[in-house]
Amino acid sequence: MATTRRSAPLAVLLGTLALTVSATLVGCSATGEDDRGSARPPVSRGEDEDRQWPGKQGSSTEDDPESTFAVDIDTASYGYASRLLREGRWPERDKVRPEEFVNSFEQDYPEPSGDGFAVHIDGASPPASHGPSIEEELRLMRVGLQTRSEEAESRPDAALTFVVDTSGSMAEPGRLDLVQDALHTLVDQLRPTESVAIVAFSGEARVVREMTRVSDAERLHSAIDSLRPESFTNLEAGLVLGYQVAREGFRVGQTNRVIILSDGLANSGQTGADSILRQVREEADKEIALLGVGVGGEYGDALMEKLADRGDGFVVYVGDRTRAREVFVRQLPATLTVRALDAKVQVTFDPATVSSYRLVGYENRALADDDFRDDRVDGGEVGPGHSVTALYEVRLTGERPASARAAQVRVRWLDPADQTAAETYESVTVGDLDGRFELASPRLWVCYAAGYFAEALRRTPVGQQIPLTDLRRVAERAAEQTRDPKVAELAMLIGQVA
Repeated sequence: MATTRRSAPLAVLLGTLALTVSATLVGCSATGEDDRGSARPPVSRGEDEDRQWPGKQGSSTEDDPESTFAVDIDTASYGYASRLLREGRWPERDKVRPEEFVNSFEQDYPEPSGDGFAVHIDGASPPASHGPSIEEELRLMRVGLQTRSEEAESRPDAALTFVVDTSGSMAEPGRLDLVQDALHTLVDQLRPTESVAIVAFSGEARVVREMTRVSDAERLHSAIDSLRPESFTNLEAGLVLGYQVAREGFRVGQTNRVIILSDGLANSGQTGADSILRQVREEADKEIALLGVGVGGEYGDALMEKLADRGDGFVVYVGDRTRAREVFVRQLPATLTVRALDAKVQVTFDPATVSSYRLVGYENRALADDDFRDDRVDGGEVGPGHSVTALYEVRLTGERPASARAAQVRVRWLDPADQTAAETYESVTVGDLDGRFELASPRLWVCYAAGYFAEALRRTPVGQQIPLTDLRRVAERAAEQTRDPKVAELAMLIGQVA
């Protein structure tokens, strides 16, 4: 049995692990029925509340021509929402983040020749179905960032500390048993020169295995087999001890990570992200990033997202083994190597050609404009071969020659090796945004369908004005052009809601 299990693909292993994590943290912030989604869409709320809901109003370029935000590569919101929708349930509107929907799909951006980012900007007029009274001046603008990929053989060795939830809820089939299978497979897939530590937590936390070279695989396999479900869920104790173990086993010149795996509620110790991270911040110090991967039908993502964002990492959600394989075959390299720390974006619009703009999503990643060059302010961590996309609505002015500049996009980040700051930028003209939607890149169609599907699930005014049947057709055309099964799945999900 062990032989079969240990021959499973690395993706399965990691996918499983990830599944566990998200669910846990999710559960930590879950409160009753809301976190499980509802059987039908939430009823429209009052006019006063909708006026305050993100996505209704844009920003005037006369008042604020700059849009500044921290890069975000999280995708958990889309993964969890897609699971609920497949089960016939609706996600709660405050757990739907459009930027995570958009960033769940592959893009077509060129890679830079060196480290840092390539910046890509394009756009188009929205489709005719965008709304009953679509404005002639309205444009879509896609801002894309891309890092250089790397061969798996060239990445540095990794030192991974797994923090495993062994609370009572983990006894349910498909939880701790899957984590153990995944860990066994991971140990057999890593290089002999890499290292793994294992911390377990329930009511208390304990070191199951200190940092150990994978060449000593039998000791690691024995430690994994020893994990058993116990009592409460003290996430605080687990994460604090996990970072201590990671710091004690820190490998200079290697990639050091803490990966938290859990599916339970944080019902013991501190349960808030700020209080937990205050205790591990010194250990992390931008050298040990946190990876969260979640799974589970009751997913409360607020704590998980905050932990990952403030722990210089990211969070993904996996709803089934297929998604687990995909996530960890394709995303694992991004979890083990870093191209850029504290990455931030600042888009400066020209008031002469752009009257107003609205960023779709990124509400909880917004920064003050002065924070862009303040390297004390956290941004986002981005790995090799990773793309990041932001979708804007832009309203042009009446006087707008095609050659005139509409906006300049700047990206700033810290070099992972010495934490020196670097910047790059690109500009976009009015003419670059003037094309017909039908002639735009199919990947822009995907961004449009994903971003506005999220707006529809959030029941925002802009989301409710676009017919979902038309949005589904956009996704279907994009799926035909890209031949991407994930885009086809998006079209199917939109069709279920429509």
